[in-house]
Amino acid sequence: MECTPTFLRARRPEHKQQRYDAIRAAARELALERGVRSVSLGDIATAVGVHKSAILRYFETREEIYLSLGADAWSEWSRAVHAEFEGVVDASPRLLADVLSRTLAERPLLCDLLTQAPLNLERHVSKSAVRSFKVTVLDGVEELGALVGRVVPGFGPERGFEVIAAVACLAASIWQVSRPSGVLADLYAEEPELARACPEFVPTIHRFTLVYVTGLLATAE
Repeated sequence: MECTPTFLRARRPEHKQQRYDAIRAAARELALERGVRSVSLGDIATAVGVHKSAILRYFETREEIYLSLGADAWSEWSRAVHAEFEGVVDASPRLLADVLSRTLAERPLLCDLLTQAPLNLERHVSKSAVRSFKVTVLDGVEELGALVGRVVPGFGPERGFEVIAAVACLAASIWQVSRPSGVLADLYAEEPELARACPEFVPTIHRFTLVYVTGLLATAE
C-alpha cells in the first residue's frame, strides 16, 4: 500500500537536494535496521513520505540508491583508515589487522553492501550508474592499498591493493554468516554446537589479515 505524500513535489534546486538527501538517509536507516536485501523501494518511499514514482525522479531503482550509499561508505572507510595511520611509518601486521577489522566492524552498512553489490545491486542499474560505483570503489581500494604499501615495511602499493581486496572479499562473506537471524539464530541458541558455523566477525577478519599479511611478507622477493 502506497503512502500519502507528506510534502509537495520538490521544484527549487535546494528542495530537490533536500529530497535527494532524504531518500538516501531513509534508505540508509532502513538498511541498518533490516539489512539491505529486506528493503524495498516502497519501504523507502514510505519512510520519506512520498509515492514510489517520486523516488524514481532521483534514482532509477532501489539498487542505484544503495550503490550510491556504497560508494560513500567506501570513501568513508578509506578516510577512517587513513586517520588511524596518520604519522605511522612502520606498522606491524598485527596493527594493520587491528585497524582493518575494527574499522570494518564499525561500518555495518558497508559490510552488508560488500555482499549485496555484486549479488544484485550491480545487476539492476544502468551502465553509467554501475561505472560510477566501480570507479569509486577501485579508487578506494587503490588509496587504501597505497597506504598499506607505505606503512608496512617491505610492502608496496600492489601488495597493499591485494591485501585490501582480499580483506574486503572475506568481510563480505563473514559479515553475513556472523549475523544469523530468525530460525537460524533460534537454532544456534538451542544447539550451541551448530554455532561453529557462525564465526565472529572481528576475530575472523583480524586473524585472516594477520596471517595473510605475514605470509605475503615471508614470501616477498
